[in-house]
Amino acid sequence: MNNIRNFVIIAHIDHGKSTLADRFLELTKTVSEHKLVPQYLDRMDLEKEHGITIKMQPVQMKYQDCILNLIDTPGHVDFTYEVSRALAAVEGAVLLVDGTQGIQAQTLSNLALAQQQGLKIIGAINKIDIDIFDLDVKKKELADLLKIDEKEIVLLSAKTGENVEFLLQKIISEIPSPKIKDEKPFRALIFDSHYDPYKGIIAYLRVVEGEISKNDKLYFVASQVKGEVLDLGYFAPQLESKEKLKSGEIGWIATGLKDLNLVRVGDTVAKSKAEPLPGYEEPKPMVFAGFYMAKGRKDLTLGKGEQDFEYFRYSLSQLKLNDSALFFTPESSEALGRGYRLGFLGMLHLQITQERLKKEYGLDLIITQPTVPYKILLRNKKEKMITNPSEWPDSSEIIGFEEPWVKMEIIIIPHYLSAVMKLINDSRGKNIETFTFSERLIIKCEIPLEETIKDFYDNLKSVSSGYASMSYEVIGYEQTELEKLEVDLAGKTFESLSRIVFKDKMEREARGLALKLKKLLPRQNYPIAIQIRGLGRIIARETIPALKKDVTGNLYGGDRTRKMKLWKKQQKGKKRLLEQADLQIPSEVFFKIFPSSH
Repeated sequence: MNNIRNFVIIAHIDHGKSTLADRFLELTKTVSEHKLVPQYLDRMDLEKEHGITIKMQPVQMKYQDCILNLIDTPGHVDFTYEVSRALAAVEGAVLLVDGTQGIQAQTLSNLALAQQQGLKIIGAINKIDIDIFDLDVKKKELADLLKIDEKEIVLLSAKTGENVEFLLQKIISEIPSPKIKDEKPFRALIFDSHYDPYKGIIAYLRVVEGEISKNDKLYFVASQVKGEVLDLGYFAPQLESKEKLKSGEIGWIATGLKDLNLVRVGDTVAKSKAEPLPGYEEPKPMVFAGFYMAKGRKDLTLGKGEQDFEYFRYSLSQLKLNDSALFFTPESSEALGRGYRLGFLGMLHLQITQERLKKEYGLDLIITQPTVPYKILLRNKKEKMITNPSEWPDSSEIIGFEEPWVKMEIIIIPHYLSAVMKLINDSRGKNIETFTFSERLIIKCEIPLEETIKDFYDNLKSVSSGYASMSYEVIGYEQTELEKLEVDLAGKTFESLSRIVFKDKMEREARGLALKLKKLLPRQNYPIAIQIRGLGRIIARETIPALKKDVTGNLYGGDRTRKMKLWKKQQKGKKRLLEQADLQIPSEVFFKIFPSSH
């Protein structure tokens, strides 16, 4: 067991983690050359399409009589929870930095997570195959950050393999072997899972104490469920079976359990009742949106009537098993029917979930306006947390509002300081501090989460010509002024179009929504009045004129009174149609009205 090394690779997005993992697999001959495709551990099609790691992926390698358990982790801020889960299962980390870009915001964020776990951290600078004019500066930056000598920093090229073997030797010599506690009763931490139709839920775990073998009894501490080990083994990276898993090892167990709610990421698994292990917290979703099916599926065999909605629920349950940060609860809409309210850690998390539901489960979805969780303070001195405009209480009961805020770190070059400062101020930022970091600047500030999830990142990249990077974490709630905008179309209220807005931006949001609806809604045989209401009054109004038919086209000559009679008759008909109107909004309108649904 002294020959085991458990470690992760952590870095900012696109700094070469997956490519470095490829070189490790190649060097240790874990995967044969003809099977080794680029970004081998990125198993999802979406990861290859986006060029980013979304799911952490464990793999066991053997090298010089050592067993190396590597977990490749994501780099985007929305998937920090994946990194935190991996860090709880290892003793060391390789902090990888792109030599052409240097230290970025997510580098600092991931480093802080690793330091909190007390991991041994090895610094490495990637892409030295490219001519980097200020490599010495980047090397000193990383050494200063890790508070080590510059000689300790490994310079490598994951693309060509230069110095990768040296890094592997450094991992073996410097990362401590796991503490072995064979004599204690079995306890392990579940850090991931997936569903197998034959073996049930496959739990990925780090064995902390004791050992487990096939056919042993299982007890899941949080869900208080009993089970049995059908099979177990290690990651090669495909699942390989073995006889037992011991303290210090990383592996998997087939539980045989079919209920997707019974095995939770972060739970402790033992053989009988036991104390839970420390080291992991359940993530809290901070962005919510309604998901509805745009159209049904014809290839289902789950029965009639409920089949589409049941398949939707099944698909979400499957994703939840593989993505512990995903939250969902049923909801309904007068325009869209039944659906689910989903919770995410950020907008990229939302986008990836939508794409996975479409590609992996064939679901064509409409997504409503994303919102953050707000606290509403009521007269009875209670707080109500809402994530949906439909939960808005009676205005007479409201005495105040609170919204979530984030602490943000932005790294830029000095040339773009004024433009970035203006963006922060326009986004209601405050407590702005600026620090010099080598030849760059670190801006620390606080910004409402609602501003962050809209288009702050895109605007930041725009005003900095792509040079800026950012990371953030939620720090709590602060007082704010909110209002609910409601939408009436042809006298009928459409709750699915309601939204919660910052009070000072209410009129601008209302006018923009009214104009967008006027442009998108199809014309009818009667006029459609678009009214946006807030604060007990109509804030914006537009009218879509009725379709026109020339009812006098067949008349030739004659008295004008004949035409007047026909026009009046047509007007009465349109008025009668308006009174009987039951306007339905086509699903295509929702696709276009909510930016996240593209």
